[in-house]
Amino acid sequence: MIRYVSQKQLPLEGFDTPPGMILDPTNRWVKLRDCIPWDELSESYYKTLCSNLGRPAKDAGIVIGAVIIKHKLSVSDEETVEQIRENPYLQYFIGLKGFQAQAPFASSLLVEIRKRMGQTVFDEFHEAIIETVSAQTGILTWQRISDRCISE
Repeated sequence: MIRYVSQKQLPLEGFDTPPGMILDPTNRWVKLRDCIPWDELSESYYKTLCSNLGRPAKDAGIVIGAVIIKHKLSVSDEETVEQIRENPYLQYFIGLKGFQAQAPFASSLLVEIRKRMGQTVFDEFHEAIIETVSAQTGILTWQRISDRCISE
């Protein structure tokens, strides 16, 4: 079952953090969040799901963000979940409304996602990210896009 919410992120100032914590707008994950074509990627992700059967799907931003984090940091599924649980910047990146101390999903979700999505959807993700950012910057590779977004 799909419950779609646009991936237009709330402003950084609206992200609920623990008292006394202020997120830095120049953080690499905050910058990278702004470079990703979330709605296009969500369409590719939701194509792999049944729209009216089964339990409600995890929000596309959470899934897509977790996949990007996993590959950018080159860590295991379990470590990806732990990194997200511990880091408010990563929680902002995946589209949570505020910091939460518990993991937003179990590491087994990443295994399910890989099985469900397959290489075709990953290729669509890659293509959508590169098309969107290269139109803005002229950069044509994921690593250079990531580096450019973070350095700006």
